[in-house]
Amino acid sequence: MPGSYSDVVQIFVIRGTEYHLNRALKRMSDVLIASIAIALFAPVMGIVATIIYLTMGRPILFRQQRPGYKTAPFILLKFRTMTDAHDGTGVLLVDELRLTSFGKMLRRLSLDELPQLWNVLKGDMSLVGPRPLLMRYLDRYTAQQARRHEVKPGLTGWAQVNGRNGLSWEEKFDKDVWYVDHMSAWLDAKIIAQTIGCVFRRRGINQPGMATAEEFLGTQGEAAGQWIGSAEELGSKQILDRA
Repeated sequence: MPGSYSDVVQIFVIRGTEYHLNRALKRMSDVLIASIAIALFAPVMGIVATIIYLTMGRPILFRQQRPGYKTAPFILLKFRTMTDAHDGTGVLLVDELRLTSFGKMLRRLSLDELPQLWNVLKGDMSLVGPRPLLMRYLDRYTAQQARRHEVKPGLTGWAQVNGRNGLSWEEKFDKDVWYVDHMSAWLDAKIIAQTIGCVFRRRGINQPGMATAEEFLGTQGEAAGQWIGSAEELGSKQILDRA
């Protein structure tokens, strides 16, 4: 069909330009909003840091290597919410026994995440994106689940405003990949607004009966097959979307 090839090329160029423009605008908004938030929350962070120092001592911040954009490692920052208590044999106690009452409050209000505003300023993270998980999870993802690393990790994300830790791992990853394919300034604004509501409602902070989320051990059986099928169905769409 005459002109069809040039039309396809034009679509790729336009979508590629839009994609890179959206990324640049997202970075600009990240820096602006994170800078304002750090200034606004500085007194709160100062109070939290003081209480942690007085109740648990140093370190005030929890630092851990996490995978970021394209799985590149970075150091995630959080306010410390647990002690380093060990049992009589020197083994670290389970999370439920190490989580302090002040730490529980910080988690309920999501205040333990505030230091990650510095990660956003540095460019390790974005305000909105899939949450940064553990490095050891990388070789447990299906190919489709690993697509969550096609964007920077975020302070909050689509999964966090749609169930958070009340979701299964597969449901979280489904929503993470959905965000990757639909990322936009409007969607980010919507997620940030919904996050504020979720913090006040305090929903989905922990999985039922657990102090923290259970470990992700990989997607097995029928669920893994569904993920592979989804990856095949979305393949042609992703080529155009990421042009």
